[in-house]
Amino acid sequence: MTTPLVDTVSIASYIDHTLLKPEATTADVAALVTEAIALGTYSVCVSPSMLPLTIPAGADLKVAVVCGFPSGKHHSIIKAAEAALSIAQGADEVDMVIDIGSAKEGRFADVQADISAVRASVPAPKVLKVIIESAALTDAEIVAVCEAAVSAGADFVKTSTGFHPAGGATVHAVRLMKQTVGDRAQVKASGGVRSFDDALAMIEAGASRLGVSGSAALLAGATPTGAAEAY
Repeated sequence: MTTPLVDTVSIASYIDHTLLKPEATTADVAALVTEAIALGTYSVCVSPSMLPLTIPAGADLKVAVVCGFPSGKHHSIIKAAEAALSIAQGADEVDMVIDIGSAKEGRFADVQADISAVRASVPAPKVLKVIIESAALTDAEIVAVCEAAVSAGADFVKTSTGFHPAGGATVHAVRLMKQTVGDRAQVKASGGVRSFDDALAMIEAGASRLGVSGSAALLAGATPTGAAEAY
């Protein structure tokens, strides 16, 4: 299949322009918002402590925030509270991290319960994305976690935090995730999506959203410096 998306405007509309560095400042996030608007990205994605954000009037820019990030090793009640506060402070979308250890142990009912707790704090039309850390899972685990996410009412399944040593998004994982969720949810590719070709490949595999920190360089068709940087 050949993707029809070949221009930067189309690709930009897929991007969550992301800044999740622990050392990020309010000035950094303000600059992120300005750059996102200039580039035409779908959203900005930030840490919850950076909320609320000031989005200029008339700007068509969503605000996404992470939850239980990056380890996922938080009690569900804490994740739910964090998500609820983020929504109250203006977030349009919440990207939560599952307890990866639960998935590795085959406790998929617990994974589903964790997601359900956060879903209850992110009522529609607010969007819930579920980060599964696909590089740390087997194919069978990816399928089972995606099924749990759909059963819990997630809007998206998302490949990665970008902080796990096992790696980030792959075309294989995105394709498998999309095959699993079908039309029941969407797929976000994140972690290591650094070039225009990477973006096209992820979209062709089934991603309808991309998590990107080096958006300007990606849209210019270049690979940003500092390629090992997690976002």
